[in-house]
Amino acid sequence: MEPTELSMLELGRKLGSGELSSVEAVRACLGRVELFDGQVKAFLEVDREGALAQAEAADRRRAAGKRAGPLDGVPVGLKDLFLTEGLPTTAGSRILEGFVAPYDGTVVKLLRAAGTPILGKLNMDEFAMGSSTENSAFFPTRNPWNLETSPGGSSGGSAAAVAARMVFGALGTDTGGSIRQPAALTGTVGLKPTYGRVSRFGVVAFASSLDQVGPMTRDVPDCAALLQTIAAYDPCDSTSAPVKAPDYLADIEGGVKGMKLGLPREYFELPGMDPEVGGAVEAATRALEKLGAELVPVSLPHTRYALATYYLVAPAEASSNLARYDGVRYGLRAGDVANLLAMYGRTRDQGFGLEVKRRVMLGTYALSAGYYDAYYLKAQKVRTLIKQDFVDAFRTVDAVLSPTSPTPAFRIGEKVSDPLAMYLNDVFTLPCNLAGLPGLSVPCGFTRANLPIGLQILGRPWDEARVLRIGRAFEREHDFHRRSPPLRAS
Repeated sequence: MEPTELSMLELGRKLGSGELSSVEAVRACLGRVELFDGQVKAFLEVDREGALAQAEAADRRRAAGKRAGPLDGVPVGLKDLFLTEGLPTTAGSRILEGFVAPYDGTVVKLLRAAGTPILGKLNMDEFAMGSSTENSAFFPTRNPWNLETSPGGSSGGSAAAVAARMVFGALGTDTGGSIRQPAALTGTVGLKPTYGRVSRFGVVAFASSLDQVGPMTRDVPDCAALLQTIAAYDPCDSTSAPVKAPDYLADIEGGVKGMKLGLPREYFELPGMDPEVGGAVEAATRALEKLGAELVPVSLPHTRYALATYYLVAPAEASSNLARYDGVRYGLRAGDVANLLAMYGRTRDQGFGLEVKRRVMLGTYALSAGYYDAYYLKAQKVRTLIKQDFVDAFRTVDAVLSPTSPTPAFRIGEKVSDPLAMYLNDVFTLPCNLAGLPGLSVPCGFTRANLPIGLQILGRPWDEARVLRIGRAFEREHDFHRRSPPLRAS
């Protein structure tokens, strides 16, 4: 077996036993990047020398009996909005092209402390605004399962790199589904933790009340191990919660016998859901029932307002957060301008892409005098109702099941000219962000065209351990997560 076919934990065990070295693992990943990234285009920056140096340090630690942990020496990748000292951090935008981070964000520090070599920075929709990675200012990423299709977004580069075996795991961010939706479309595992579980310090912000950092891996135990590495209270982040993370691997094999799993009517009766997606997810729920879970109908009645609510709250926060990109302090600065105001305007016009401009304008409008109460304030009230729906449901069930995405991977270019069609990709994922809940996507099948399908598992706040346990119970009985994309070297 090639080293790149191992899971993170399997590689960690082989590193610990001396069967493989971290340098060999990094070189194997770099070999996959050289062979396939010209087709997939997952990476914006490959740090070959830095990753090899980190791997050599990991090998020296093991030789000295000072292993940093179970993932010491296991190569990972980062979505390109994590500040990483000495490496470019662009957030997929021209306005930050050439910006080199002066320090590591908190999760990057935690990865370094765990000994994981960072292979490089991965492509994304600009400022995480998108569902296809086509909004990257540099190039679209392609889905390893079918290079004519999208890997989803905004963490499409992270998902594609994991699926194509270029890295063993990666970090993404999820504001409305940007970890879970690309995980579903690429046959990988993606977790959005509870809001506040993982520090956002040193992460380029999109919508601060929604953004959350999470792991993207090939199987559920790896997801748990990577979450364990980054889940820690951080006083540098005012939204970080002082809630101690449990041992996510301790009970992950405990199964679902006796659990009550909710099936929300509103999620399964969506017009336009692909029938193959619906069939695969229904089969997955029946499989969990056979494993001892009880399936319970539940209602989330305000779900139908979630899309509209999200597209008021998120753009409003983006409008505020992106005001800092003015050409004065860092990033792009337009030249040949007559005055400061003209420099602001031209810098932002040249630096921001169409989708970012669309959302900034929408958010600025929603926050403007005379419209705040009618739009933003009302959206926040509806957000409370959506959260209450989940509170009510969790009084009777342990978790909620649904499709992750209403369709499998779509063709690149298919939805670019129709923003609403693109936004509908996140119809099942964004209520979780509005409510601040943990959500997991696990592979649950394939279409006749051999495109992956994802099952979404939503849990109570701070209950990632149960969500992971449910995902693992399903995963153990199936081989969907073990299948590899049909990539061929060009």
